[in-house]
Amino acid sequence: MGLDKELLDILACPVCKGDVYESEDENFLVCEKCRLKFPVKEGIPVMLPEEALSLDEK
Repeated sequence: MGLDKELLDILACPVCKGDVYESEDENFLVCEKCRLKFPVKEGIPVMLPEEALSLDEK
């Protein structure tokens, strides 16, 4: 199902204020500029820097 398009349009990365997009599996919002991904829990984006995971970690 994913997040509402209107919600995605207004959300921004809390670290750099850049654009975010939904991951393919719809479990994260991704900021390419910061190389961070923020979890989406029960359909609610958790946009806290301390909850973010690095895209560079394996």
